[in-house]
Amino acid sequence: MSDVTIKQLAQVLGMPVDKLLGQLGEAGMKFSDPEQVISSTEKVKLLGFLRRTHGKNEPAVEVADSAPRQITLRRRTVGELKVSTPGGRGAASTAKTVNVEVRAKRTYVKRSVIAEEASAEPEREEAVRKLAESREQRKQEEQDRHEAEQRKQEAQQRALEEQQRAQEEAEAHRRQVEAEAAAAAAEAASEPEEVAEPAPEAVEPVAAPSGSPAPAIEAQPVVQRLDTRGLGMIVPQVHEPRKREKLVKPAPAPAPAPAPARPAAPAASGDARGKARHGSGTGRDRDDVVGGKRFAGGELHLSDADRARRSSGKRGKPGKGAVREVARGGSPAAGAHGFTRPTAAVVREVVVGDANVVAELAQKMAVKGSEVVKALFKMGVMATINQTIDHDTAALVVEELGHKMVEANANNAEAALAAHTQSAELDGEKEPRPPVVTIMGHVDHGKTSLLDYIRRTKVASGEAGGITQHIGAYHVETPKGVITFLDTPGHAAFTAMRARGAQSTDIVVLVVAADDGVMPQTAEAVQHARAAKVPLIVALNKMDKSDANPDHVKQGLGNLEVIPEEWGGDTPFVPVSAKTGMGVDELLDAISVQAEVMELTAVVDGPASGVVIESSLDKGRGPVATVLVQQGTLKRGDFVVCGIEYGRMRALVDETGKTVQEAGPSIPVQVLGLSGVPEAGDDFVVVADEKLAKQVAAERQQKRRETRMVSKANRLEDIMAQMGQGAGQQTLNILVKADVQGSVEALRESLGSIGNENVKVNVISAGVGGITESDATLAAASKALVIGFNVRADASARKVIDTAGLDVRYFSIIYDVIDQVKQAASGLLGVEIREEIIGIAQVREVFRSSKFGAVAGCMVVEGHVKRSKPIRVLRDNTVVFEGELESLRRFKDLVDEVRNGMECGIAVKQYNDVKVGDQIECFERIEVARTL
Repeated sequence: MSDVTIKQLAQVLGMPVDKLLGQLGEAGMKFSDPEQVISSTEKVKLLGFLRRTHGKNEPAVEVADSAPRQITLRRRTVGELKVSTPGGRGAASTAKTVNVEVRAKRTYVKRSVIAEEASAEPEREEAVRKLAESREQRKQEEQDRHEAEQRKQEAQQRALEEQQRAQEEAEAHRRQVEAEAAAAAAEAASEPEEVAEPAPEAVEPVAAPSGSPAPAIEAQPVVQRLDTRGLGMIVPQVHEPRKREKLVKPAPAPAPAPAPARPAAPAASGDARGKARHGSGTGRDRDDVVGGKRFAGGELHLSDADRARRSSGKRGKPGKGAVREVARGGSPAAGAHGFTRPTAAVVREVVVGDANVVAELAQKMAVKGSEVVKALFKMGVMATINQTIDHDTAALVVEELGHKMVEANANNAEAALAAHTQSAELDGEKEPRPPVVTIMGHVDHGKTSLLDYIRRTKVASGEAGGITQHIGAYHVETPKGVITFLDTPGHAAFTAMRARGAQSTDIVVLVVAADDGVMPQTAEAVQHARAAKVPLIVALNKMDKSDANPDHVKQGLGNLEVIPEEWGGDTPFVPVSAKTGMGVDELLDAISVQAEVMELTAVVDGPASGVVIESSLDKGRGPVATVLVQQGTLKRGDFVVCGIEYGRMRALVDETGKTVQEAGPSIPVQVLGLSGVPEAGDDFVVVADEKLAKQVAAERQQKRRETRMVSKANRLEDIMAQMGQGAGQQTLNILVKADVQGSVEALRESLGSIGNENVKVNVISAGVGGITESDATLAAASKALVIGFNVRADASARKVIDTAGLDVRYFSIIYDVIDQVKQAASGLLGVEIREEIIGIAQVREVFRSSKFGAVAGCMVVEGHVKRSKPIRVLRDNTVVFEGELESLRRFKDLVDEVRNGMECGIAVKQYNDVKVGDQIECFERIEVARTL
């Protein structure tokens, strides 16, 4: 017990401090301050004083007495004993030495301990006596209640007998005799109810000694202890083996049951006790008597079940004892196992992740794997026990099998990263930031030219094909302040790139050519702006042209629910000219006004976070990513997590190629130092150290790998859709390498959508950077077409290409790539042979010729008939013969062609069964090249 203050001790005991100080003073200890420390010795002294005060009559505790309460001495002696063993036939006896070990243990108990046990003995006897008295009182009350019920039943029986007796007196003697016999039978039947009360004396101990209460004897154990209170010395106690130390407790007397299920002996019958004592009763009576014949015969080791089994095997009445035991509620048989089947289904909490193996899922639910596979088949998912299923399918299976689905715990690194980012956003002070404006619109409507005029540069003149194929990010110093522009491609293939630009922006400027009107990508840009919930400003470009028609553009955009402000809408329309600069200042004013209304703010001081606009792989600089900072300040040397890539910022480069030390909110910048090329559209976050960055990147990589493992084609509808497309469908394998990640994404989507039921395009690999040796080896193994978009093959790759004879094509314009691949896929389709009917002749008469056989006189009713073309003979619109003409004559002249409305004679080669009314159909076969 450790030392505490008086105040703490009073709190533990639940009493006032003043009262505790008073008790300490009465015990002879001087304490005045509640903060004084009270030792363990003083606590024991106070406890002894309080026990003596409350009448315990204990001597004062010797504080310094630290002697043990008992001492145990053990001794072991080992000896040897020689035993002679007889030998075999003809062999002499031999002596065998046996080791004998004798162990002895003596325990010396302290005299004060014996005195304590002696003082506690009267209290225990008093408690046992009171318990016995309460049991006797309860038995007496139960007996009185049963006697009252018995008297009531007897009174009812007597009234019934008297009524029957009065009715029987008026009947004949024969009926009277039968009535008396029935009354006697009724009395015999009612006798068990009269004696149904259980005998309380039958369950008491037999032959209880006079002068000592029975309950006290019953409560004492069989092994007696020597009373050493009268001895004046410490008597050693010898401990025998543990089996002999085990006390045999007599079974407690069962409470009397009010519902009699069988006849019982009378309550006050002394013969019943005598029979039970002398063994003349039944086995049931012997078992009910505590301390009687139940433990006779030395069968103390038998349990109730074993005793019931032995009693059921007696001669003459097999199984009778067991039946009695079962009727009394005992065990029906010996040796029954203790397992009981659960009465209700066990509902388990199953942790479900993004990717789940069927076997592991079955193990979590404690069911067989076949049960999970069967449930998946019922849901239409064809999966084996070793396959991986996604999160939604696993959740449905868990609920189908009656268990509870629990989401997998979030990764620790991801949680730490989220907490770090959230705390940085909440703790920092927000300041105004420049607006981010995305230029969108249809291809060749002047988006980049308008941005060039604002930046005073010439970007559009240096682009391949005159179209923008990369997303560009610039920040411009204007008289209205700093504005960040994102230039998106207008080609149909760059849908994902335009959507990414709309998601990363504050304002969308929709550029529409006044001489062209609303085009497909214009409508798509409007949809992206609405999906991102950003305001829209329409720039009517090319207003310097003579055929410009702004009203036509307004009408087309009005059909898309983009209403100009002059028509009562909320969208400003600004007429501009990227060539002359007309309306550019008004466009900048509209952007500034819209930004002031939106009140754009961001945290400047803090770790940076933002989004990747574009990424590429440079041969000299490595992975390069163009990022847009949205919160905080990105500095050189920061550790960054970007999707599944991480790294330390080695350099920050702006759009002009100058190296900068930091970049604030709404500023685009190129970063160097990442471990790989990130995906365009990934978020980047600055973390505290490189360890956390590695952990987050590794967990994201593992999660992406598990997601790829999920089988996409294991659903029943997918299997049915793929049936019949195996052998007949041809595949064109393509390997794509491009300069930036956005172009790779656009090429993969565009080329993957080419194909039909006969041919499909399979992009086996797509990446950023030049064509390497591994790419060429993969293309050679897959027999794939290699496409380089603004990249070239290195020296080692060219050797593999020359050796394997690969087809490598270089492009710089995306629609050239799509056209070339469509032509290549169309070449796999081959040609299609079509039959075209060119003429029909009606048979009017049949002539017989010794040279040609049957000659049909015909009239050409449709088209024309040629002698060099195949024909068919139709009878009742059914083909009866297919072949070719032997001769075609007009009058006696042999002709090559007979036109519509003219008569002719036709001899069919190797067919003489031509009849009047038949039709001769002339057709030709044409080869048509199939296209996609």
